[in-house]
Amino acid sequence: MTRLVRLFAVLAALVCAAPAVAQPLPSGVDPQNTILIDTKYGRIVVKLRPDLAPKHVERIKVLARQKFYDNVPFHRVIAGFMAQTGDGERGDGTGGSKLPNLAAEFTNTPFARGVVGMARTNDPNSANSQFFICFDKSPWLDGKYTVIGEVVSGMDAVDKLKKGEGGSGAVTDPDRMLKVQVAADVK
Repeated sequence: MTRLVRLFAVLAALVCAAPAVAQPLPSGVDPQNTILIDTKYGRIVVKLRPDLAPKHVERIKVLARQKFYDNVPFHRVIAGFMAQTGDGERGDGTGGSKLPNLAAEFTNTPFARGVVGMARTNDPNSANSQFFICFDKSPWLDGKYTVIGEVVSGMDAVDKLKKGEGGSGAVTDPDRMLKVQVAADVK
């Protein structure tokens, strides 16, 4: 009986790990500039844009490699707007990493569905570790927030994230980024 229970436990673990097992990347993405965000809804593949924001992209990769983003919540999710995450310090949107804030790298790249941008305070040079994924066009952000990439696979997982209530979008018992990796590091 004990062997059967152990066998069942191993099989259950394998089934749960199946979404995280190596999956081919969409064509045209550079594994060195792609992050994989595993959620309970599936994998989100983000093509990073070092051509637009080299310092911000490097920061995301450094923090992913430090496992800073693992098990971090999507603490602010506003239906029709965006899902924000990346507060690996406090998990509530008030924290960042121990690294210094970054100077803005604004471009005219439009914020559209699937575009990933860096969150910041009112100070344009205050981005640190938090980022957001747009559910839809958000032209009021254009040229005012740093674009770091775009979702090339997994927007269906983003769409399923638990939404917050009220204007702030704060989420009670939020969904989490289970694991975040640079694609080139996945064996």
